[in-house]
Amino acid sequence: MQFYFIRHGQSTNNERWERTGSNHGRSEDPTLTKTGQKQAERLAQCLSQGAPSATVDGRDPKNLSGFGITHLYCSLMVRAVATATAIAEAVHLPLWAWKDLHETGGIFLDDPETGEPVGLPGKSRAYFEQHYPLLRLPDTVNAHGWWNRPFEERADRLPRAQCVVRDLMERHGGTPDRVAVVSHGGFCNYVMSVFFDVPRREHQWFLMNNAAITRIDFDADQTVLVYANRTDFMPDEWIT
Repeated sequence: MQFYFIRHGQSTNNERWERTGSNHGRSEDPTLTKTGQKQAERLAQCLSQGAPSATVDGRDPKNLSGFGITHLYCSLMVRAVATATAIAEAVHLPLWAWKDLHETGGIFLDDPETGEPVGLPGKSRAYFEQHYPLLRLPDTVNAHGWWNRPFEERADRLPRAQCVVRDLMERHGGTPDRVAVVSHGGFCNYVMSVFFDVPRREHQWFLMNNAAITRIDFDADQTVLVYANRTDFMPDEWIT
């Protein structure tokens, strides 16, 4: 299996942080900026195109012969769904929602009086059906929103990543599948910790830019980080 972890394009929260260094005024579920939309479109173009076959030991570590994505999943956060929709349209694949791919913390805003994070509902089934008709939703997404729970505490994040990796391997391990997930920069750190058995420490960080690609190959006897945080398909001025 080849596994592609993709971060969503730039969101309005990302842009706000880069501009102000503050989360004040953040959205609980931000949309893509214009730059984020351009990033998503260029990412989709990259994933849909290939060059004449060129491999090294059969691995093709730069994807010179193309990506050949066979399965596409995304989190239910709008910035990830929008990014993944652009990919689905370009590679002509069904887009499956995977709830546990969400960003750390979930859908929340800080209480203005206490400063404590408060969980919020998230988008409803009707919202997704209207705005993202390509997205295939689980039955658990209903009229009341898909989150509807408290803020995800730090202690719950690594177990969630372990569940995602276990489910991924049950679905696709030991196959020639090429699986892409569109998820989030914070959650990527937990997934990488699980894949490579690295203790999760808060002062350590696996950086991913917006719309960047990280590829991990799973062979019979090894797990290979082929590349991380790949953004070379975008012009420098688009990288955020």
